[in-house]
Amino acid sequence: MQHRIIVLGAGYAGAVAAGRLARRLRPEDVAITLVNAEPDFVERVRMHQLAVGQSLKPRPLSELFAGTGVDLRVAKVTGVDVDRKAVTVRDANGAEELRYDTLVYALGSAWNDQGVPGAAEHAFEIAGRPGALRLRERLARLAAGQPVVVVGGGLTGLEAATEIAEARPDLDVALVARGGLGDWLSPKGGRHLRKVFDKLGITVHEHAAVTEVEADRVTTADGTSVPAAVTVWTTGFAVHPIARATTLEVGDTGQIVVDRTMRSVSHPDVYVIGDAALATGAGDKPLRMSCASGGFTAWQAADTIAARLTGGKIPTVPLKYFNQCISLGRKEGLIQYVTPDDRAVRAALTGRIAAVYKELVCKGAVWSVANPTFGMPTRRRPVVRKAAQAAQAVEAQA
Repeated sequence: MQHRIIVLGAGYAGAVAAGRLARRLRPEDVAITLVNAEPDFVERVRMHQLAVGQSLKPRPLSELFAGTGVDLRVAKVTGVDVDRKAVTVRDANGAEELRYDTLVYALGSAWNDQGVPGAAEHAFEIAGRPGALRLRERLARLAAGQPVVVVGGGLTGLEAATEIAEARPDLDVALVARGGLGDWLSPKGGRHLRKVFDKLGITVHEHAAVTEVEADRVTTADGTSVPAAVTVWTTGFAVHPIARATTLEVGDTGQIVVDRTMRSVSHPDVYVIGDAALATGAGDKPLRMSCASGGFTAWQAADTIAARLTGGKIPTVPLKYFNQCISLGRKEGLIQYVTPDDRAVRAALTGRIAAVYKELVCKGAVWSVANPTFGMPTRRRPVVRKAAQAAQAVEAQA
């Protein structure tokens, strides 16, 4: 019988893992099913561009996985029973239960309102395509001079604020940050960021925690009221809640605890990648939720699964960072080089060349989805059934 592998989620991590597994294992040995709620691959790192009216190239998953042997199921995951090795999905035809031998959990994350009163009711988010399209429609209706407030001073907030200010110079754009503007950057990176914000006319409220969101304003902890015809919420991400409803071991964030091979520490037939994984990288620091983390966790999980099924040597993918790539509109960018554990170093790339660099990174991320075997042998190895079953039995008892 074929070994059944189900991959939940076709974001950067899930799509790469599914394709990589399909090209490492023989179709007569494994049946790979990829479940995703949308029919298209969504370039999440471009949602701020979609929100301001830019057109993004459609990338149907059916085309990306044509000829790979991956069975694409466009359906919403409604439940995971890791003890019965079953997943419940729902599509236009109703609910269905899928059984697996190995599960790759890559359901990712969504926006996090942090429990701030009014955020869920009044704020807009760009963590996914539906939210970005909703914001796009609202921004298009704004008249000149109306205020837009971006809450959150992380990478998503910086990119959203600059993209909106560049695309709509007639609007009054402001950023509210809990800390200082770009205070994690190197001196060179920080100076360039402030230069771009000044050039675009973005007002910055630093060291200001938003405590309430209303339809026409946000209020900070010191009582300051900031006018907002539109509030864009970018204060981090929250993982899909399904994991907490299972018997998988999860951390305080709801992320699933994994070992260095991206394998669940509580259920050895489950691998977790991308934002859903509570994984440690260089310096034993948890990996941040990002496209970068999704890529190398996907490689690690896919290559580990293939090795365990074929009796090969389990590889070790370096889980370390190299840089943070920030677009500041279409004409400016900032590439902040970092240590393996994601701390800024002195070196930074700025200006137009940094914008080109970031664009190449975005295109490279899509390329990695369509070409998941980069750097791999092209020969597919057969599943060694007895060896794989014995290894699974031993590890399940460990």
